[in-house]
Amino acid sequence: MLTLYDFGNSVCCQKVRITLVEKGLTWEAIRVDLFKSEQYDPQYLAMNPKGVVPTLVHDGVPVIESTLICEYIDDTFPEPPLMPKQPAERARMRLWSKFVDEGLFDGVTELSFSAMFRERMRAMAPEMRERRFANVGDPRRTDRFRSTYEHGVQSPFVLHAIAAYERAFKLMEPTLAERGPWLLGDKPTLADINLMPFVARLSYLGLLEAWTANRPRINQWWAMVQQWPSFKRGLSDLITEAEFTEMRTHGPKIRADVEALVKGLRARQAAA
Repeated sequence: MLTLYDFGNSVCCQKVRITLVEKGLTWEAIRVDLFKSEQYDPQYLAMNPKGVVPTLVHDGVPVIESTLICEYIDDTFPEPPLMPKQPAERARMRLWSKFVDEGLFDGVTELSFSAMFRERMRAMAPEMRERRFANVGDPRRTDRFRSTYEHGVQSPFVLHAIAAYERAFKLMEPTLAERGPWLLGDKPTLADINLMPFVARLSYLGLLEAWTANRPRINQWWAMVQQWPSFKRGLSDLITEAEFTEMRTHGPKIRADVEALVKGLRARQAAA
């Protein structure tokens, strides 16, 4: 039996759901409402000490960390395969996982926060806002969120986010030109699945073209992703109209600033 502790518009939950769908699996979904801090409930923390989503429970055994969950699913349910068998190709696949885990995860959080969640927190009573900061749990995340709350797109952490996406996309474009149409060749793998939610969030916020305007291979890849049935069923079909509306409303408010930061970053890199 598979149980997924889930939150609909969480990018980490989305990549696990895409993997489950592509495997043709069924699972029980249990919602963990992040905005009500249900991830810090003692019963949930007993399964996932980090207090994050998702958590996959397979036959009573919890598995945490979305990248590890996706690999666990592929190891446990090997058809259709989503990881290469050859060690060198598997290392290539995991390179993209590292881009996500070591840069894009924090990056998409900062961009989403500055576009949408900052507005929510501004509307909160001060004592409730402080409670939300306290509930973050990780001092580094608290520092990032406070900085982004106070400074918006001008927070240095947002520039770190923009640089993380630029590093990933700068490698992604020639990789697709050499190996495409997917990152490792003819079929999607966990390399593609791990990236899908992080590109989708930029697109839904109306920010993606700041990075991809002159990167046609990435645009072709993204067009394929949007038509891939497992992406639709695991991600886009599950986003509510209210969530789409929120992203489409607030993302464009920061687009000019994001575009300026991308251009400034590239200019500094060219001059170095």
